Amino acid sequence: MAEEHGCGRPRVAVSSCLLGARVRHNGNHSRARYLTDELAPFVDWVPICPEMEIGLGTPRESLRLERSPSGPRLMTRNTGRDLTPAMTGLAAERSAGLDVDGYVFKAKSPSCGIHGIPLYNGETMVTRQNRGLFADAVIESHPLLPVEDEGRLRDAVLREAFTERIFAHARLRELLRSDWRPRDLVAFQSRHKMQLLAHSTEGYRETGRLVAEAGTRPREELADAYGTAFRTAMAVKASVGRNVNVLQHCLGMLGDELDPVRRADLAEVIASYQERRVALSVPLALLRHHARGEAATYVQNQTYFLPYPDELGLRNHVV
Repeated sequence: MAEEHGCGRPRVAVSSCLLGARVRHNGNHSRARYLTDELAPFVDWVPICPEMEIGLGTPRESLRLERSPSGPRLMTRNTGRDLTPAMTGLAAERSAGLDVDGYVFKAKSPSCGIHGIPLYNGETMVTRQNRGLFADAVIESHPLLPVEDEGRLRDAVLREAFTERIFAHARLRELLRSDWRPRDLVAFQSRHKMQLLAHSTEGYRETGRLVAEAGTRPREELADAYGTAFRTAMAVKASVGRNVNVLQHCLGMLGDELDPVRRADLAEVIASYQERRVALSVPLALLRHHARGEAATYVQNQTYFLPYPDELGLRNHVV
């Protein structure tokens, strides 16, 4: 389970219909099996259905976004009822109290969609470049919050990236809400060095610079600055090139623990990953297997090697 890997359990907001609640406009659900069958044992869900919370009930009239001089309006499709004030009010209230490590929204929803939502002018669709009204307010209020929709989570790369971020956010939340001391922040940074480096060289340096101020900078000010820098770094997509850099760095740390043949084998596997012929899980597993002594302790402590529970098996795709 998540705790066995030194992780806090992520708190993840989710559109209720994705967990199987029958709250869709037609009285059905949109259960997403990755969420309910695979991820559920490792996270705490915070289900939200904004349509139900503003009193629409189910089944109900379908909704759409319509163009207006003041911006998109959320309207009932047939009767033309304007739900914008109710939905924006709810979004402001929910955003202010949102205490989660990520959010999975319902795709294609005029309230919850995060990509490609149609905007109408009368009966003519004029663009598909919008977010749903509720989702847009949440994202604007929490720009560093990991967000996805269930459609995009079918993509192996996006699924792995989102899951990695929510577990990283959970560990950070757990640290900053504890009675942490400077040494705890130093230990947290040390464990996350390789993971940060795989995402952002600049973020790796900035978080390290901030940790160096532990004990001299006011505690709350430092926590805010470090939290922002850490989340910003993790929001940068990890790349094959930066992963290769981290893998080679870790290989170098094994030092004399490896004989020349095994070292050459590991270097070859890293090159195979760089050439997109094997998944990232392959060199990671070999590095963990061959680590001995001090190198083993370093590898075992790095969240890069175990950013979320192994049971999820999310690094087995070839990018």
